Amino acid sequence: MALKRLLTEFGMGSSLRRQDYTEAASRAVRDALWHNSINLAELYGKDKSEMQITVEVGVQQPDQIDIDTLRTLFPYGQVTVVPRTGGLDVPRSDGGTPTVIANVAISVALDVEGAA
Repeated sequence: MALKRLLTEFGMGSSLRRQDYTEAASRAVRDALWHNSINLAELYGKDKSEMQITVEVGVQQPDQIDIDTLRTLFPYGQVTVVPRTGGLDVPRSDGGTPTVIANVAISVALDVEGAA
């Protein structure tokens, strides 16, 4: 197998008032996906289901991310979600829950051995 990373996109998302790490991460994933309209698999004569997608998510409380929710945002491919400590929790002046900022890096790889 000649798995090769071919594309990386970045995104940022937030949860303003609910301190919802999954929602902030979901918005970051959608932000990254909106930057991309490349038909990558087809360029190599592959099916979209063969794409190996790695989603690295940075938030202050990575254990609060619902990984399965993030996987559902991808219509195809084999998705791996890797939560990491990162992003920001921004305190609010009114003492409410902090604003959560999530960062994501989405990498797409394909087995390009024998590709067209």
